[in-house]
Formats: sequence, C-alpha cells, structure tokens
Amino acid sequence: MIPTVVWGTGNVGRAAIRAVEAHPALTLAAVLVHDPAKVGRDAGELGGVGRMLGVAATDDVAAALAARPRAVVYAASGDIRPDDALADIGRAIRSGAVVVTPSLYPLYDQRNAPAELRDPVLAAVAEGGGSLFVSGVDPGWGNDVLPLLVSGLGTEVDVIRCQEIFDYSTYEQEESVRHLIGMGHPMEYEPLMLAPSVPTMVWGGQIRLMARALDVEVDEIRETMDRRALESTVGTRTMGEFAAGTQGAVRFEVQGIVGGVPRIVIEHITRIHPSCAPDWPSPPDGVGAHRVVIEGRPRIEVTVEASDEDKNRSAGGNATAVGRLVSAIDWLVDAEPGLYDALDVPLRPAVGRLGRRPA
Repeated sequence: MIPTVVWGTGNVGRAAIRAVEAHPALTLAAVLVHDPAKVGRDAGELGGVGRMLGVAATDDVAAALAARPRAVVYAASGDIRPDDALADIGRAIRSGAVVVTPSLYPLYDQRNAPAELRDPVLAAVAEGGGSLFVSGVDPGWGNDVLPLLVSGLGTEVDVIRCQEIFDYSTYEQEESVRHLIGMGHPMEYEPLMLAPSVPTMVWGGQIRLMARALDVEVDEIRETMDRRALESTVGTRTMGEFAAGTQGAVRFEVQGIVGGVPRIVIEHITRIHPSCAPDWPSPPDGVGAHRVVIEGRPRIEVTVEASDEDKNRSAGGNATAVGRLVSAIDWLVDAEPGLYDALDVPLRPAVGRLGRRPA
C-alpha cells in the first residue's frame, strides 16, 4: 500500500479523500488543513465518505512529511497563491513524495513552462527523489487525453474544440465565482481570471500540450472574450443574490493558431443563472457538462456529464479531475523521479475498483 497525504479539503480535497480511500493500492496517511476549525476532525467527515476513516486532520505539515509518505495529493489552491503553492509542492517533493496536483497551471505543459517554475521543481526532484504530475481541474482530461483520443477516430481533422459549459450557481466557491470570475460585479469590473493574457496563462499550456501530441506548431495563442449582464436579480442556494445589471455570464476562447487558423480551441461558457445568455450553448441538463467537438470528416461530438456530492455537476467535474490524478499515483511511484505531464502519464483503468464501493 502507498501511504498518501491529501493536502487541502476544499472542492478538490474532498474528492481526493474519497479517491484515495477507494483506490486499492493507496492508504490515506494524513489530511492537511489550514482552517483551525477542521483540525482534529475525521477525514471521512471532511471528505463526505459517509463513514469515519480514523485519520484526524492536522495542520502540522512538518510532521506529516516527516512520516515520509510516498505520495501527496496537493489540493490547496494555487489561483491567488502560486508562490506558496510552488513552495509547498517543492517541500513535499524534497521529502521524497510523488505529488499530483491541479494547482500550478503553467506546468500543465511542463516542457515549455517558465524556468522560474520548472527549475525549482527539478531541483526538488534531484534533491529528494520525488516526482510531480500536474493536470487541470476544468478538468484536465477534457483538454488533453480525451480530445486527443477522439481526434484519432477522424479521417480529416479541421478543428479540435474543448468546451466547459456550466451553471456556476452550483459551484460552492464564492470567492472564485464572484471575485476571480466576476459574477455579480458591475460590468466595468475586470475579474482577474478574465484579464487579458490570464486565460492564456491558465489554459495555454493545454493548447501547447495538444499541439505537441498532434505534431503541429502553434503560431500564436489568441483570446476572445464575451460577457453578459443579468436582466433580473437571481438567487442561488449557496452564494445568495446576484443583482440585475451585474455580470451573469462569460464566454471566452483560448485559441491555438496553426497556419493562421484557430485549430485547437478551449472554450468556457459559464453562467450564474440559465436565463442569462440563453442564445449561448447550454449543457443537456441545464447544469453542466464537458464537451469535445472534432470538426472534420466525420464530425465527432462527445459530451461528458459527471455528478458527485448529491448530483452536483461541478463536484462531478472536480471528482473526475481528481480521479485522473489519484489513478496516476501508483504509476508515478514505479516510474523514475521526474516532472511529468498528461502525455507522459497514461490514463489508467479502474483496476480493482469495479463494484468496490465501501458500505
């Protein structure tokens, strides 16, 4: 069994606890939390497992890493604390652990990542013998392994389009929804995640990763952006009201330009209520989905709907992203120490997990 630490218990961390507990090759060694109110609480309670696991949450990072866990699922946010996240991850790698995380966007395509991010990770690998695999939460497989797999079914491929389509009223992360994405703010407010160049910073690595797999050169990466205001005030179950006239929907594209044409596109269409921007694409159930569209011959469209935590689509997206990361741990433990990306790490079948849901 591979002793595994889950670091963080937010949207991603909760799913990580469940994924580690369900994996037959892993054992949950510790859960690290930042909130003092969570210290001492059982991991099963924090993760929504439905039973106690006998692992009490702790905020003692040094002690957790001193126990020499073989793996760490780093689920703490890197959105507004990238330097701290990099330092935490480096610390875990130097302890000898395999680390999987969605928190360092530029390392989605680690071969072309900035030296200021890549070099500290490689130094930590050399020092401690650990490894790092970074994949996305939007989710990563929807912008790399799935579109690449489906592209191989086509005879002619003109455009690969990856879409995330969501009603954000189901997303229990108000700080991100309101302030990073701008829902509920006046239209003149510029959210950090929508500022020029930021979408490329977050999703450009996945564009370059797909281009590398397809053996094409990306001339440049372009962005498009469209925002719509709410026509009337709406209420949400977890985040309260969003006022009429404030931002209610966002649609943007990150485009990989090949031969002067957008050929690899990652598109996000998000709303705080279905009434906003009804002319834009909507998910089949009105809540959320991920879609891959291969424009070419034949035209191929694959829509994936995942739900978790009381049929929550946003939680389902997080859970599948986490599943990809956690399923990679035993492969990474057997591999040489290093820095890996989605083209290096195979998508693993659920060996030993079919019908193995705990009572």
